[in-house]
Amino acid sequence: MPHDHGHAHIDPQSGDRRVSIAIWANGLLTVAQIVGGILSGSLALIADALHNFSDMASLVIAFFARKIARRPADKRMTFGYGRVEIVAALINYTTLILIGFYLIYEGGMRMIDPPEVQGWTVVILGGVALVVDTLTALLTYSMQKGSVNIRALFLHNLSDALASVAVIIGGSLILLYNMRWVDPAITIGIALYILYLAFTEIGGPIRTLMLGSPPDIDNETVVQAMRGVDGVADVHHVHLWQMQEHEAALDCHVVLTADGWGQIEKIKAAIKDRLKDDFSIGHSSLEFEHEDRAHENADLYGHGKPEKEEENHVHRDTDSS
Repeated sequence: MPHDHGHAHIDPQSGDRRVSIAIWANGLLTVAQIVGGILSGSLALIADALHNFSDMASLVIAFFARKIARRPADKRMTFGYGRVEIVAALINYTTLILIGFYLIYEGGMRMIDPPEVQGWTVVILGGVALVVDTLTALLTYSMQKGSVNIRALFLHNLSDALASVAVIIGGSLILLYNMRWVDPAITIGIALYILYLAFTEIGGPIRTLMLGSPPDIDNETVVQAMRGVDGVADVHHVHLWQMQEHEAALDCHVVLTADGWGQIEKIKAAIKDRLKDDFSIGHSSLEFEHEDRAHENADLYGHGKPEKEEENHVHRDTDSS
C-alpha cells in the first residue's frame, strides 16, 4: 500500500518571511511585558515575558534551522543538513518542558503567597499578548503540517495563546473579586497542558535522531514485500530509518536463489521499485548473497554476526539510489 507523506508545500522564502515576522512580534511583546511588569509590580507579567523570550529564541532557532537544512550535502555532512530541523525541534520541545516545570514551581509558590497585582495592566498586556501569540500561531499553522521543527514552534505559540487567555481571565477576576489565587492556579493548569503537548510530541524527533524506523511504515510488511520478489530467498540485516523528516531509507542483505544469482540487476530493480512505489522509500542500498554461502542464522534486523564469519560468505554489493 502506498504511503502518503503529503504535507503543506510553502515557498521557502515565504516561510522565512513568516518566521521573521513572528520573531519581531515576539521580541516587541517581550519588551512590552517586561516594562509593564516592572511598572505594575506584576511578577506574573515578567514571568510571561520570559516565556515569550523563550519563544523568540525558539523562533530564531527555527529560522536558522530552516536555512541550514536547505544546504546540499558535502564532504563534511554527506547526508546533508536536513536533520538540523529535527535537532531544532528537540531543543524547542525540551525548552517547553523546562518552561512547564518552571511555571508549576512559580504557580505553587504564588498559591502560598499570592502577590498584589494591578489587574488592568495584566488584562491589557494579556490582550496584546493574545493578539501577538494568535498571529504567530496563524503564521506557522500551515507550515507546521510539513515540518516537525515548525510544529514544535506552533505548539509553543499555541500554549502561549492559551496562557494569555488565562492571564486575561486571572486579571479580570483580580479586578472584580480580588481573587489573587486564580492567577497561579491557572498558571499551573497551563503548565500541565504545556507538559502534555511537549511529552506527546518529543518522541518523534528523538526517534528520528536515534535512527528509528519511520513510524508510518510497517517493517514486517516491507520485509515480506522484498521476500516476495522472484529470485529472493530471504533478507536479513535490515536497517530502516529516516534520513530526514520526510525521507525514508533502507539497507539490507538480500539472499538470492541459485537461479536469481544470475539476474541480480533485474531483481535489484524490482526490489527498489517495490520499495519506492509501495512504501515511498526512495533511497535503498542492497547487498546480495548467494543462498549457498549466505549468513547462517543471521538476525533480521541489526548488524548481525561477528566479523570472523564474514570470510565464509560471498557478497556482491550493488549501487544505492
